[in-house]
Amino acid sequence: MTPEATLPTTSVSPTARQLWTRTRGIALAVTVLVAGAVVLALVRSDTRHGALDPRSADPQGSRAVAELLADRGVGTRTVTTLDEARAAVAPGTTLLVAHPDLLTSRQQALLHATTAGSGGRTVLLAPDTASVDGLAPGVTADPVISFDTTLDPDCALPAARRAGSADTGGIRYSTSRPGTDACYPSDGLPTLLRIPDTSGDGDTVVLGATDIVVNEHLDEQGNASLALQLLGSRPHLVWYLPSLSDSTTTGDDERGFFDLIPPGWLWGTLQLFIAAALAALWRARRLGPLVPEQLPVAIRASETVEGRARLYRTVNARDRAAAALRSTTRTRLAPLVGVPVSQAHTPETLLPALSAHLHQDGQPLHALLFGPPPGDDASLIALTDQLDVLEREVRRP
Repeated sequence: MTPEATLPTTSVSPTARQLWTRTRGIALAVTVLVAGAVVLALVRSDTRHGALDPRSADPQGSRAVAELLADRGVGTRTVTTLDEARAAVAPGTTLLVAHPDLLTSRQQALLHATTAGSGGRTVLLAPDTASVDGLAPGVTADPVISFDTTLDPDCALPAARRAGSADTGGIRYSTSRPGTDACYPSDGLPTLLRIPDTSGDGDTVVLGATDIVVNEHLDEQGNASLALQLLGSRPHLVWYLPSLSDSTTTGDDERGFFDLIPPGWLWGTLQLFIAAALAALWRARRLGPLVPEQLPVAIRASETVEGRARLYRTVNARDRAAAALRSTTRTRLAPLVGVPVSQAHTPETLLPALSAHLHQDGQPLHALLFGPPPGDDASLIALTDQLDVLEREVRRP
């Protein structure tokens, strides 16, 4: 007894090797994108850790300026809630707000109400349009950023004149409040403002950049001198780092989940989706005409007919089988009786020609060639025999 032959693998049954060959490009691209995203997240997390934090020795931290202030007898206290910042406001205190744009409108109003007329100094680091008007009313942030980082004081403020050139270039401001010292201009607009309080000895300092207080730029230009003079004018310095966990963030302008996500991550996610879509289009199957393929083995026509018949029988598709038999018979009979093939399936054209050729009534022919589908297998076999007989009669000379 001979062993059963193993059927060859066809194109509809790809092997594991074929699947890997087709998908390895996409897998490699996804791996590279994920690895790049992880590395970027780690790098950004490391460099951004402790940004503007007086306890951090990272390049973007501010521990160096805090230690220099301590050497001059100025104590630095770090707070992370609005209640702590408001409670610390006093005539002998400088309040530095490290990230003003993180404050909600409600927090800005509460903080400004506390600092106005307190006799102390408030320093705002790089407030943009979202916060400058709430914390320093009457000041407007210019939408055009200064690309000149190192600027000259060009003002009468003693602290700026003693410090000289400093890295204050960034956000530019404009104001019409009287008595304001406008320093370090860039294209006509200042990047540092000192606004005196109208009801006390205090003032508000608006800085357009944070470079003068970060560790990696403190020893450049006159940054250290300017930072020490602005932050060391009072014996106490309160360093306010706004926190998202602060209970005062709740209110009418409470931020949603997407408002708390840094914009860089949203852009990064969008880029990943675009890259994935481009990779899918690159590796997708091209739409076009079917390509003929040589079968691995030769199959006899009778086997194909028998296989299709079994499929019809399995699903009881007698209607489809009968329609196929009648359509094929009409197509073969039409040329024999002088009817174009294009009109072979039109009863008004085919039946009169057949009746004239066979000298028969057209009613039985209509039931045979255009009748309803058979109700059972026996009727289908009988229909097949009748169609075969009709074709032989038409072909008979």
